[in-house]
Amino acid sequence: MRPGRPRCPRRIQSEPAVSYFKPRGVPLKELEVTSLTLEELEAVRLTDLEGLSQEDAAHSMGISRRALWEDLQNARSKIVDALVSGKAIEIKGGNYALEGGWRYTCHECESEWDEPGDDNQPPHCPSCGSEEVGRRCGGQEVGTKGSAHRGRCHNAEMERKRRADHDER
Repeated sequence: MRPGRPRCPRRIQSEPAVSYFKPRGVPLKELEVTSLTLEELEAVRLTDLEGLSQEDAAHSMGISRRALWEDLQNARSKIVDALVSGKAIEIKGGNYALEGGWRYTCHECESEWDEPGDDNQPPHCPSCGSEEVGRRCGGQEVGTKGSAHRGRCHNAEMERKRRADHDER
């Protein structure tokens, strides 16, 4: 990645149900931890588990083949290092957008939930009923109820526009 250039959010199918893997019989507090981002996990899932070509996986994630290749190399290196060195793997964070939906956060009780990918803000938090709700894309809030910016995470659209402009040259 070039300095100063914003990293395009990667589309992922879903967040994993499990966030840690560790060697059996060793307490987590005694282990060194390797962090794997959700987009790195998605790159491995699409290519190694689902058997997609790198081109198809990159298209699915909304990124270039080179960006997918970099995520894939980083992920494989981290996974192999953890397996060979007996480290725990923590899966968290990154710059991603959930495919087909939004991640919401309540500003009152801090609960989080997913909703379908329409542009309507849910009226209230399902846990506490508050209307102080924020929409999240790739871990970053992109709008709250009543705010001026209520759109989707625009980085992916800007990346597509940049690519189209580059292709015209």
